[in-house]
Amino acid sequence: MLSSERRSLIRFLVIYLSSTFVLFALGTYIFYIFQKYQIVNSQYDKLELKSEQVVQKLRELHQTFDKPLLYPNDPSFETAIYNLDQAYIFGTFNPKKIAWDKEFYRDGDKLFYLYRMQPYYLGAAYLLVSQTFNKKPLEALVKMLVLFLIAAGVLFTLLGLFLGRLFTAPMRESIEMMDRFIEDTTHELNTPISTILSNIELIDTLYECEGKTEMKRIEMASKTLSRLYEDLTFLKLNHNYHRKIEKLNLSNLLIERLAFYDTLIEAKAIKVVKNITPDIFIEMDSNDAIRLLDNILSNAIKYNYKSGRIEVTLIAAKLEIINDGEGIRKEDIRLIQSRFKRANSSEGGFGIGLDIIGQIVKRYNFKLEIISDTNQPTKVILLW
Repeated sequence: MLSSERRSLIRFLVIYLSSTFVLFALGTYIFYIFQKYQIVNSQYDKLELKSEQVVQKLRELHQTFDKPLLYPNDPSFETAIYNLDQAYIFGTFNPKKIAWDKEFYRDGDKLFYLYRMQPYYLGAAYLLVSQTFNKKPLEALVKMLVLFLIAAGVLFTLLGLFLGRLFTAPMRESIEMMDRFIEDTTHELNTPISTILSNIELIDTLYECEGKTEMKRIEMASKTLSRLYEDLTFLKLNHNYHRKIEKLNLSNLLIERLAFYDTLIEAKAIKVVKNITPDIFIEMDSNDAIRLLDNILSNAIKYNYKSGRIEVTLIAAKLEIINDGEGIRKEDIRLIQSRFKRANSSEGGFGIGLDIIGQIVKRYNFKLEIISDTNQPTKVILLW
């Protein structure tokens, strides 16, 4: 999966799953509250039913004087009777705190039902019935809802992946078409560019002829096309070609790449200040090193003023290139490191140079820092 497709899919999944989860969590919470209310009420109903049974027993005892008084007792419930002054008469328990103004109430793990008896049997005016709240139905409900949320999460994640791939399919097709176009274009560009450059070098070496200025313009245009061809090839084959990691003399390679851009530098009358420490070595693939240096140097040339200045400094584990120019707004520095993004549309290019630099930096765990602002020199620092 391409990185742009992956990013789009992740964004879609985050929005889709988060919104779905919020809705389901809200619905599940409402359902939980309703069911909890039903469970508690069902247990209150049992207390009310038990109170009616106790009152019936008290009524029978009230009407019977020739038999001993036996208080009704049920091990699963606790009961107590009180007189009209709310004084305790008798019972299986005697709580210290009673909510006399409520009919049903809960205190901790205990459920209470206060029944006001009329008429009074055996002097009892109030009957308090209590039972420990049975948590098992509530625990079973929570377990069921958690399993439901997990199952729904898995289902909607799979559905989201399917829908995400379905929605990103047109983007994938467009990217594949662009890749095929780039591949075909680079293939067609390679032969004429190589022919032009080799013949220009041959003419320049063997013959003294008029039109040196025109030849330099042709050479400059050809080298620009050559660099574009190499960049497009890198974007297409970056993940597929075998890299040969070797010890490179970065000092010599940097001097060589500066010489390659002599024509472009002369065309803009740019002054190049070189502070290159000899024999600085680095371990990386030579093609990656060339792409890295070429893109940094070409940007320094392209976005420089005419008769501007470029300062190239190479020391151990650090390359620093400073160029004059309009600079880059601080808020655009991160933007231009994405593919096809440019801060300055007045200059040529496709917005792929910094993306290539970023890919190489990430592959070798280098550190890239770009320091700039509007109407300020741009400093590119590469650390390894």
